Amino acid sequence: MPDGHVETTDTEPADGILAAAARHAGSVLRLPRVGRRGVLLLGAFALLAWAASGIYKVGPDERGIVLRFGRWVGTDEPGLHYHLPYPIGAVLLPKMTAVNEFRSNGATTRGGTNRMLTGDENIVEADYSVSWKINDARAFLFGVQDPEDVTRMAAETAVREVIGRNPILAALSDRRQQIADEAREELQRLLDSYGAGIQVIQVQLQRVDPPAAVIDAFNDVQRARADQVRARNEAEAYRNDILPRARGAADDIVQQAEAYKAQAIDQAKGEVDAFLAAYQAYLQAPEVFSWRTYLDSMDDLLRRASRVVVDASGKDMTGVVPYMPLGEPPARHTAEAPAAATPAPPTQATQPAARP
Repeated sequence: MPDGHVETTDTEPADGILAAAARHAGSVLRLPRVGRRGVLLLGAFALLAWAASGIYKVGPDERGIVLRFGRWVGTDEPGLHYHLPYPIGAVLLPKMTAVNEFRSNGATTRGGTNRMLTGDENIVEADYSVSWKINDARAFLFGVQDPEDVTRMAAETAVREVIGRNPILAALSDRRQQIADEAREELQRLLDSYGAGIQVIQVQLQRVDPPAAVIDAFNDVQRARADQVRARNEAEAYRNDILPRARGAADDIVQQAEAYKAQAIDQAKGEVDAFLAAYQAYLQAPEVFSWRTYLDSMDDLLRRASRVVVDASGKDMTGVVPYMPLGEPPARHTAEAPAAATPAPPTQATQPAARP
């Protein structure tokens, strides 16, 4: 730059423009002058607005938790209520009827997977969901820190404990709902012991499967067990079919034996009674009884005889029939007489010479 030359800039005109704008803004924003009464009115209006800010409404599904300097002082039911305005008082309005739900989604609160050990030392992967709501607003807000996270951890603990008490087949079969109910009861017990103010509505097992690495082998084991159960059922059915028939046959044999026993006893008693009656008759008339017995015996014997008895002496005994038809004699086949000879007519039968 040559000596003696004076450089000029636009700084002075710019400063003048800014100063003029500032003076104009000050004239526009200048507050009007108010007196002492105006100040009092403004203060009273501000105080009234601050006091009115304590009016609040509690909805039908809410509870009003009233705080004073951060400490709980009461719980209000649904309707219009009032509390000391902020910063002295405050109110919290938790939803009491809202149903909250969370799912495990294949991961635990500790960052791992939902792999659980069963009662028979097997491993399963279980996903579950929990539905809950608030049943005590004060306990929910002040009982535990972060009640939702506490509920998640307690649910995981309860599900693991219940599955750990049951075999793997119970978790995979028809006892799944029973396990879920037991987990709900255990979770409710834990939350009550924490004072969380939460009511557990439902615990539902979404998925219970063996780990993917062993699922094929597990399926083979399950098929083998199914075959075992089928074979056992078939054996039970055969037993249920054969045992009643065997019992029926045994009862029939026993009844037949009892009938034969009764028949034999009755027959023996009848024979004994007949013998005793005959003995009494013998004691009364021994000769008559002996002769009658002899006649009965001979009659029975000769009725079956195949020959004719003829008394060669021709004696006639008083009281004895001289002729006894004993039937036709059998034909005699000989060389001299090929034809059957006609038997001679019978004569008087011979009676024994002496009576017994």
